[in-house]
Amino acid sequence: MAGAADVQATDAGRVTFLILRAMRRPILVLVAVYATSMAGWVLIPGAEGAPPMSLFHAFYFLTYTATTTGFGEIPYEFSDLQRMWSMASLYAGVVAWLYAVGSIIKLIQNPHFAQALAERRFAKRVARMREPFVIVCGFGNTGSLLTRGLSDAGITAVILDSEPDRVNALSLRDYRVTMYALRADARVPEHLIQAGLLRPNCRAVVAMTADEEVNYTIAVAARLLNPRARVITRSTSALHEELLVAVGGDVTIVDPFRTFARYLSATIHTPAIHALNHWLIGATPEGLADPPHLPAGTWILCGHGRMGGYIHEALDALNVPVVVIDPRSTPEEVPGGAVLTGRANRETLLKAGIDFAAGIVAGTNDDAENLNILLTAKALNPDIFLLVRQNQHRNEVLFNAAQGDLIMQPSLVTARRILFLLTAPLLRTFFEELRERGLAGDTQFLANTLRELRARVGEGRPRLWTADIDEQDAPAVVELARAGTGVSVGELLADASGREDRLPCVPLVLRSGDAITVMPDLDHEVAVGDQILFCGRTRAKLMLQATLNNAYTLRYLVTGVDEPRSVALRILRGRRPPPVPAAGE
Repeated sequence: MAGAADVQATDAGRVTFLILRAMRRPILVLVAVYATSMAGWVLIPGAEGAPPMSLFHAFYFLTYTATTTGFGEIPYEFSDLQRMWSMASLYAGVVAWLYAVGSIIKLIQNPHFAQALAERRFAKRVARMREPFVIVCGFGNTGSLLTRGLSDAGITAVILDSEPDRVNALSLRDYRVTMYALRADARVPEHLIQAGLLRPNCRAVVAMTADEEVNYTIAVAARLLNPRARVITRSTSALHEELLVAVGGDVTIVDPFRTFARYLSATIHTPAIHALNHWLIGATPEGLADPPHLPAGTWILCGHGRMGGYIHEALDALNVPVVVIDPRSTPEEVPGGAVLTGRANRETLLKAGIDFAAGIVAGTNDDAENLNILLTAKALNPDIFLLVRQNQHRNEVLFNAAQGDLIMQPSLVTARRILFLLTAPLLRTFFEELRERGLAGDTQFLANTLRELRARVGEGRPRLWTADIDEQDAPAVVELARAGTGVSVGELLADASGREDRLPCVPLVLRSGDAITVMPDLDHEVAVGDQILFCGRTRAKLMLQATLNNAYTLRYLVTGVDEPRSVALRILRGRRPPPVPAAGE
């Protein structure tokens, strides 16, 4: 907090310094003109023996003439010499004021002064924030998508970006919560502090600029300035990932290519994971769809860069045969050696065996080439599974019109991964458990999970949220726990309007200390310090939050006794509120 106050004082001092430096000469000119004019009035004799003006009357005359009021010749009628001096003084004052006003306009138009004012206003607004917020460094495709997701989740973002057009575009977005933005280089530590890095309600710093060197610099600065802050950064470079790991602390590295390769592997082996993931992210608003059917056989991989390498590894782990088409790869450089050196066109696709291939990955870094591969493959084999990489978010309409089976957009994958890390950090554990059980052949667990979600949550887009069982988020549970009354997961999910009914939500993951349980039983007793990831409807989230914060409601759900809450009702009933039963009674 002291560091933030020091930065605000520095901003104020910087603005004051710029004003004084720019207005020093105009102020001196105005003082000189006014002093000379007043000295002349004091020295020039008045008309017909009238005394010269006093300093007060001279200043008074200059004041009302400068404002174009004009009260006349006071306190005595002027002599001709005084009238000549008044004309000279007034014209000199006009010239001095024009010079001063021009200097003010020039100062306002100075970009350095405008930036200093913007930084000062920005720092003051951030200092007044009391709700939790996230610092987002970079407002490109990924930053824009993440900010939209944070807005939908009700989380405020403080944005730093060096491009003025991106910052100005923020005011045109219809966010649900207030977003603050500053055009600044996030690598500068002062700007991170202005954005609230040292404040206790800063939840995380997210570095997702287009330059990975910049992301690394931001991550290091955030770790050094506030070791307690969580840092999330995007990186697709092995070198930068090694450097970020060496930074230590709570630094999470998000690689969209590695993330997507793991997801593709799980989708091929267990297609139901694909349907579940699409439903959770809101891609299928009509409800949880049936798992897609992925044909078995050879896959053609067009492009063997960083993304292609991860996908190749994932397919090899599943013993899926792969044929690579890449203009810069040779059989010696690719595991397995099934490589066609060249561009993915009709000729090379036919040589790769597209007529009988199960799927194709158009994974180059050129959207036009990926669309051409997609259309050519569809023409040659209408039944093939089409996976395409979309590099630019603005081309979304084209890729949707091309009707690929699975579209991989790096910026969208990154934004969703970071959003879930911030709003539902236990979701990764949930999917890892499903993936591991699928690889182990346990299909019944996944089938039961899908059945439970369909039955409880139903149609439409679900909501994901994490409930912390602590004093701040669940004071009612803490109060009952201190009184010796245990509360189970099922009792938390009981509907306050009808105790026998359940809220439309499902507990996905429960973390208790180091122990993590996926799809916990309803009779599992929660403890102070637990974290529970829920999936359900918006109404269920609101009802559950009310239960966690209201001891009367929770006591009713646990005991079935609706206690009187006011003193008057207690007196009318002639009894005090019953004590909370101890555990086991």
